[in-house]
Amino acid sequence: MFKTQPATRNRSSLAALLVFALLVPAVDAAQVDQPAIVASEKDGSQWLSHGRTYDEQRFSPLKQITAENVGKLGLSWFIDLDNHRGLEATPLFSDGVLYASLSWSRAIAVDVSTGKVLWTFDPQIERGKARDACCDAVNRGVALWNGKVYIGTLDGRLIAIDAKTGKQVWSQQTTDNSKPYTITGAPRVVKGKVIIGTSGAEYGVRGYFSAYDAETGDMAWRFYTVPGDPNKPYEHPELAEAAKTWKGDEYWKSGGGGTVWDGMAYDPELDLLYVGTGNGSPWNRELRSPGGGDNLYLSSILAVHPDSGKLAWHYQVTPGDSWDFTATQQITLATLEVDGKPRKVLMQAPKNGFFYVLDRETGKLLSAEKFGKVTWAEKIDLATGRPVEAPGVRYEKEPIVMWPSPFGAHSWHSMSYNPQTGLVYIPYQEIPGVYRNESKDFVQRKGFNTGAGFSDATEIPREAVSGALLAWDPVKQKEAWRVPYPHYWNGGTLSTAGNLVFQGTAAGDLLAYSADKGEKLWSFPAQTGIVAAPMTYSYKGEQYVAIMAGWGGVAPLIGGDAALAPGVGNVSRLLVFKLGGQATLPPLPQKKVAAQTRIPKPVEAPATTLAAGQQLFGSYCSVCHGVGAVSGGLVPDLRKSDEAHRNLFQQIVLDGVLRPLGMPSFKDTLTPDEVEKIKLYVMSREYADYAKAQQQTATKATP
Repeated sequence: MFKTQPATRNRSSLAALLVFALLVPAVDAAQVDQPAIVASEKDGSQWLSHGRTYDEQRFSPLKQITAENVGKLGLSWFIDLDNHRGLEATPLFSDGVLYASLSWSRAIAVDVSTGKVLWTFDPQIERGKARDACCDAVNRGVALWNGKVYIGTLDGRLIAIDAKTGKQVWSQQTTDNSKPYTITGAPRVVKGKVIIGTSGAEYGVRGYFSAYDAETGDMAWRFYTVPGDPNKPYEHPELAEAAKTWKGDEYWKSGGGGTVWDGMAYDPELDLLYVGTGNGSPWNRELRSPGGGDNLYLSSILAVHPDSGKLAWHYQVTPGDSWDFTATQQITLATLEVDGKPRKVLMQAPKNGFFYVLDRETGKLLSAEKFGKVTWAEKIDLATGRPVEAPGVRYEKEPIVMWPSPFGAHSWHSMSYNPQTGLVYIPYQEIPGVYRNESKDFVQRKGFNTGAGFSDATEIPREAVSGALLAWDPVKQKEAWRVPYPHYWNGGTLSTAGNLVFQGTAAGDLLAYSADKGEKLWSFPAQTGIVAAPMTYSYKGEQYVAIMAGWGGVAPLIGGDAALAPGVGNVSRLLVFKLGGQATLPPLPQKKVAAQTRIPKPVEAPATTLAAGQQLFGSYCSVCHGVGAVSGGLVPDLRKSDEAHRNLFQQIVLDGVLRPLGMPSFKDTLTPDEVEKIKLYVMSREYADYAKAQQQTATKATP
């Protein structure tokens, strides 16, 4: 499954790995607890929590690698990973061992002195669960505490693993598995409690996050982010107030949304845990809350007491969200000079395109400015804390094109804050969003429900999207510098005391820039798109930089032509660098271009049949096979299926004959007639693509 490589590439079988893992001696795991995590703020040798420290700055005080010598950085060693979906985890480092997660909620431990895998853990996710994952079968990382490694799984379990042996200590089912919940986010451990949320808002679930005893797995408390059935007692008093901001009785029947799938931070001095919440279910507020309302606590930052789960304060980033503008993006704590005085603040650059600075003790909004192209709102009114929305932006009457899109001006890709430069380094992306009100023809399905016309999409043109590394001054609330990229979905960032910013890109490069000026100083061709964030650690007097490299996530699955633009595939590896590193990656095998063997014919079917097929495809298929059936390259492009697979279309979709490969069964949802409509739609898209290519060829040939 994994193979350490100093210079050559060789993939091991799972059986060989298991034998190897039994032969490798266990390495003692150092004590990781709250004092250790707090102390690591000044001691950069370890990386003990998801954002390195509780403040989630992703800044390292290490400075052996600097802007002056980073040009000598080289590959020290790497491990090939048996992984064909996206890698989004930031590895943790403790006492000579790197701990990380892979797709399908698997975990690994690697001895950095030898580059050998110490153990692997596979929770055996039933691959059909991919049906409930909007954004790839990914996992953003593990947590460490008291000799244990914690991981959330795609099927909703929270599992504690012995850090020495890789054996399961306990497992807790955190979700109702009859509902389309998933977990893709990294846990955090605060005061002996493991904090974990869920994903699944697009599929119709009710959001919450929970705290579990790190030693026993017993649930300590649970905070629901949206109110439930008003005919039953609310689980905690905050929900009674939240219910006043919802209209009608549809939201609690369809879940409401508000899932917690990423951003968290903790202030030990104030003893407050900060949590970001997600979008509504469905996206379109007119469907889930007819008549309006802010719909608390969607798209909000919550401050809760970690001992009890009681709410201290909240700030709603996007009231009445109708655009999938989550506030689950990274939450970063810092001390900034505000009005000439040092102030403890919380910073976030969520999907909606505004950079927020809040007083983290009270939740008071201090400032909020656009950090990119934003057309949905003019500004954030500092007196009310609310956005001043553009006319028609809620698309009740007319469809609208606006910025940002559901991909966000900034998505889950980690930003970093460097207290020496005073800058935040944001993986920015610029992608238009198209929304249409489906209130008159909306059908709630056991699939991807937005109510915003998502199923209408047939392409995301590559010329319409772009990205950038953006250095943002949170005090002046303006851009300090930027490095433009031709593609979106670039990786997270790491900043260091060596005046450096590291970032991987969709095009397949790991790059280093000067943190103060944004000068490109070093690059490494990783042979795969990078979406995860780098980390750094020190071992035996040497500083290392490590990254999980592997193209994937929602954009390469759903993004169609724009996702194909970088021209990369998934080559999953753990890459580790140091000054003077001499290892090299082997050349990639030459791509084989299949010859055109089928000349498609026009699909003879009524327009209503193809329209129905498009709607069904958008709800059930596009989140993996791409908008308009244009695959982003991670999974098969259905337009190019061979005749054998096309003849088995019913068996694949209904009977799940390819379920072990991650293609779920939809027998409980789709009828044979509906599957046939999807097939005809896919075939029509194949013909449209063929006809377009023929026309372009004829145009070029015309003098």
